[in-house]
Amino acid sequence: MLIDYFENQIQHNLKIIIIAVINFNLKIIVLAQFACTSLWFAGNAVLPNLIPQFHLEASSVSHLTSAVQLGFILGTLVFAVFTISDRFSPSKVFLVCAVAGAVCNASILAADGLSTLVLSRFLTGFCLAGIYPVGMKIAADYHRQGLGKALGFLVGALVVGTAFPHLLKSLTEGLPWRYVIWATSGLAVAGGVALFLLVPDGPYRAKSSQPDFTAFFQIFRQKDFRAAAFGYFGHMWELYTFWAFVPVMLAMYAEANPELRLNNPLWSFSIIAVGAVACVAGGYLSRSMGSARTAFSALAVSFVCCLLSPWLFALPLGLFLGLLLVWGFAAPMDSPQFSTLVAQNAPAQAKGTALTIVNSLGFALTIVSIQFLRFIQSSIDSRYWFLFLALGPLLGLLAMRRLVQKKA
Repeated sequence: MLIDYFENQIQHNLKIIIIAVINFNLKIIVLAQFACTSLWFAGNAVLPNLIPQFHLEASSVSHLTSAVQLGFILGTLVFAVFTISDRFSPSKVFLVCAVAGAVCNASILAADGLSTLVLSRFLTGFCLAGIYPVGMKIAADYHRQGLGKALGFLVGALVVGTAFPHLLKSLTEGLPWRYVIWATSGLAVAGGVALFLLVPDGPYRAKSSQPDFTAFFQIFRQKDFRAAAFGYFGHMWELYTFWAFVPVMLAMYAEANPELRLNNPLWSFSIIAVGAVACVAGGYLSRSMGSARTAFSALAVSFVCCLLSPWLFALPLGLFLGLLLVWGFAAPMDSPQFSTLVAQNAPAQAKGTALTIVNSLGFALTIVSIQFLRFIQSSIDSRYWFLFLALGPLLGLLAMRRLVQKKA
């Protein structure tokens, strides 16, 4: 009896220690993800300074954003084809890409025109392919249960990291724009080093020994995986275009209401960063509602916001900002749940590759969406630009019906 008692106590204490270690590791992963993804919109945050310095057109926001997305897409394709995050230690991959991304981000300081600016952002995007999906892979290697909640924190960190350059720009108003670039590059290096030193490979990691060039076709044969992936694609059609054009929306409203003074960088940060709260809240909701229902509900709210966008600029200031905050809350809320569904419905030995492939295709759609919005600007009234974003959530909701009905 005494021996059984001590064995039970030892097992109980071991469980407590394991849970504490996993929770600590998740905190480090979240902080590292925030630090490194601050590279994403660093170019957008300083664009108002780049336009006069390099004699750029206002439409350059589309080019710089698309360059990051294109680099990310190419990077994720390379990572997926060669199954890098499944063959090598994810923490080491994360570190290498964080340092390389910081260097590429800082190279914008040596730019001498639009072409070199675009190249700098492209290379930064390529390095981000070894940060965002690899961070999710590391989290998935530590969480077999409660993955939706874990990824809620992780994607929340991505959202804050994405918005952070706008906050830096607001806080450094009057200082050289280069401070924003140096700060984001320094954060990325710190995040990569911290994760490498403090987070070893997870207990649920299934290592792949060689490249699997058929992985792309194999994972899409599964119906549930396809449903999750296509729902994610609909979500991505809207998300990054919305984020990229938040400062444009604020500028359009300020132009229509010259008597008002808006702190554009601060509000841009707030509208994007509120999505981090949504991601965490969605993670907790997924524990009772399930990831499929949580993602479906958030996508439905985004869809309604897109439909309301033609009336956005006629609203009083309080309602205008309120609707943008609701939109900013809903747009990324489903992202961690889609990633959870993708990870849960992918083969264990190709989990990292599956996440990377889906990320790659999703970000490819963001380029189409961003460039499409730029294309219609000259021919369609600005009130109706963002109505076209509703196409993604609509198709995503249709794709998700299978998973929602299955979980009912």
